[in-house]
Amino acid sequence: MNVRHRPFVFINMAMSADGKVSSVRREQLRISGARDFDRVDSLRASSDAIMVGIGTVLADNPSLTVKSEKRREERKKSGKPENPIRVVVDSEARTPIDAEVLNRGAGMRIIAVSKRAIVEDVGRLGAKADTEVVVCGSEEVDLKELLYLLWQRGVNRLMVEGGGTLNWSLLSQRLVDEIYIYVGNVVIGGDGAPTPVGGPGFVSEEELIKLELISADKMDEGVLLKWRVINRNRTG
Repeated sequence: MNVRHRPFVFINMAMSADGKVSSVRREQLRISGARDFDRVDSLRASSDAIMVGIGTVLADNPSLTVKSEKRREERKKSGKPENPIRVVVDSEARTPIDAEVLNRGAGMRIIAVSKRAIVEDVGRLGAKADTEVVVCGSEEVDLKELLYLLWQRGVNRLMVEGGGTLNWSLLSQRLVDEIYIYVGNVVIGGDGAPTPVGGPGFVSEEELIKLELISADKMDEGVLLKWRVINRNRTG
């Protein structure tokens, strides 16, 4: 029998019609509209935890909170905290103390670091209220170990709002179950503009991540694509 030792993991992103997620300056641009923003908020509210990488924290400074008061109230009525656990993958403990993710909105935060993180930085982050620092891995965060720790803490549904580096790390290790991408009606261009998945990339057909299309729906002036990852690691 197949036993899952990690949460259900899904990546959610928005990209331009030409496959970019931000400008060549790595500045966040408006790609989607009001309906998609509401959809993302609904996904957050339905998740047990939200994960991002340190690059996203430094570039975009997101709070990762549920914006709708009604959804926050519904979570509390069902016995959940008003915001999901917010998880930052931060091998070197570089998360700023004044980052929105650590200061805006109620709820637990987890900063995942590696053993090479500076002790003083780990202590500084650990001193923040409602923040736990966990050490996973030697040189960089061991994502399989982190997902197992989250699963042990009752996280069954994990939303990933990271950038290309975190997405690549999760996908290349076959740790993603589904991918949701909103394709907006804009063209950004730029050889160096980030794409949904970065990293070194695959070099052979045998390595490629295989996807099964779940749905394709028009939304605002773009399209929402939902994919299921076929060759994923179900046990983490």
